Amino acid sequence: MSKSIFRKKTIERILSDVSSGFGDGEHSGTPHLNKELRVRDLTLMGIAAVVGAGIFSTIGEAAFHGGPGVSILFVITAVTCGFSALCYAEFAARIPVAGSAYTYAYASFGELIAWIIGWDLLMEYAIGNIAVAISWSEYFVNLLEGFHIYLPRYTVIDYLTAYNAHTDILHDQAIHQLSAITDRMKLDAAAWDLAPGFGAFKFIANLPALAITIAITYLVYVGIRETRKATNAMVILKIAIVIGVILIGFFYVTPANWHPFMPNGFSGVMKGVSGVFFAYIGFDAISTTAEECNNPQRDLPRGMIYSLIICTILYILISLVLTGMVSYKELQVGDPLAFVFAKVGLHNISYVISISAVVATASVLLIFQLGQPRIWMSMSRDGLLPKIFSRIHPKYHTPSFSTIVTGLVVAVPALFLNLTIVTDLTSIGTLFAFVLVCGGVLLLPRTEGHRRGRFQLPYINAKFIVPILFVAGIYFFRDYIASMFTGKNVHENFPFFIFLFLSAALTVAAFIKNLSLIPVLGLLSCLYLMTEMGYTNWLRFLIWLVIGLVIYFSYSYKNSNVGKESKAPAKLEN
Repeated sequence: MSKSIFRKKTIERILSDVSSGFGDGEHSGTPHLNKELRVRDLTLMGIAAVVGAGIFSTIGEAAFHGGPGVSILFVITAVTCGFSALCYAEFAARIPVAGSAYTYAYASFGELIAWIIGWDLLMEYAIGNIAVAISWSEYFVNLLEGFHIYLPRYTVIDYLTAYNAHTDILHDQAIHQLSAITDRMKLDAAAWDLAPGFGAFKFIANLPALAITIAITYLVYVGIRETRKATNAMVILKIAIVIGVILIGFFYVTPANWHPFMPNGFSGVMKGVSGVFFAYIGFDAISTTAEECNNPQRDLPRGMIYSLIICTILYILISLVLTGMVSYKELQVGDPLAFVFAKVGLHNISYVISISAVVATASVLLIFQLGQPRIWMSMSRDGLLPKIFSRIHPKYHTPSFSTIVTGLVVAVPALFLNLTIVTDLTSIGTLFAFVLVCGGVLLLPRTEGHRRGRFQLPYINAKFIVPILFVAGIYFFRDYIASMFTGKNVHENFPFFIFLFLSAALTVAAFIKNLSLIPVLGLLSCLYLMTEMGYTNWLRFLIWLVIGLVIYFSYSYKNSNVGKESKAPAKLEN
């Protein structure tokens, strides 16, 4: 078993299966996915996935901790994603198949790692989608209130938040700490008090989150052409608004607000890494549409890289505008863009931003809802999930059952759950996917020459560069490394221990085997950002992976197509 769990699918086998229709159902001749996407569409999809909740929400929390220096964090994150994007592009050019990092891992690491990354991607997309649906609901409710339309509070909030607010107020009143009761707590508690119900049960659910999930799921279900048109329209609108906000905002910048540039030092800047990285996770969703591209080997790499460059420029400019218009100390709010313009008296601009936020978060949800069914479809094709997940709709040419399941997985939790940890958990899952993609490129056989129309990762020998960087890193972090072995909570440094060990091993491998520099840098930078996620998030992530391994060994290992084929000769010999 130890050998068979790492059985691989060759690139030739993957491409052959898809071209013959084998992967799309029980037999060849079943419907294929429609090829509708070009470079422009893929670039706009990448922007749709990246310019969303991050630019309208989590950037405020990151700026509060990092000050104007948060713009540096966007550069660090963009460089990290850039290394990963180049590795994705290399895989996309060689394996233009739906499935993203899952498919790439199957070809490079083998089945068990492929399952782990597929399971990880399911968490990334599902939790990310739930978070975006809840975020959209908040923006939508705020927008309605701007037009003096007020929905009952118990229809726009989750059950747990309302219950906690109700019990917290009762507790504070009992101990006479009335000053601890905030206006937000009163508003949330009112949802509990006024909600209809039966006995102890209260009807409290986030109905706008449900509504947008149903609408987006339907759009993804009926076809990639319709999804493309809706995405392109939403992206063009929100880019125009974001550029307008940047141009107007610069007239209200007070340069004194940029001093000090890093008020809490580099550690303060890095505190926002999960929120900032959460903004960038969407670009890998483009790779799930490989089978719906006209020329995936040329267009996918370009779409990824173009979208990443455009989004990074927008994020850096927005962060400078935000921290220049008001003090970073005031930016710990859920809607920082709308907040700063209201702060300087531009309330009409604030309303426009609210409209843009509704559009932006809807487009992010659209791309994520597009990506997750295609991961399920790819895993089902290989026998790791039931065959029904790879069913292609005969009319719409979309993975129909997987799309419906995705809608349910997002809609139901979004109704009732309060997800305060979603950005951290989603970000660590994405970084893990990036680590495996960068590592997978190192395992691919190097190709000779450049094939016309296909992206090829430029080879730079890491033999001496990586050891120099490793020594410089040890020197830079020398004080932190020395303090890791002291204190009461040494176990919380476990992620950084892993980073140091793997960095040392990779440095030795780079020197001995002349590894390619870009994937090595991508792997190391993603590993480092994972250490910034915290010990607790690592534990939650590992628990999720353990659950996935239980499913793999109880179902997927036995039903794997590759596994069944490897057993067939032995039966014939007996």
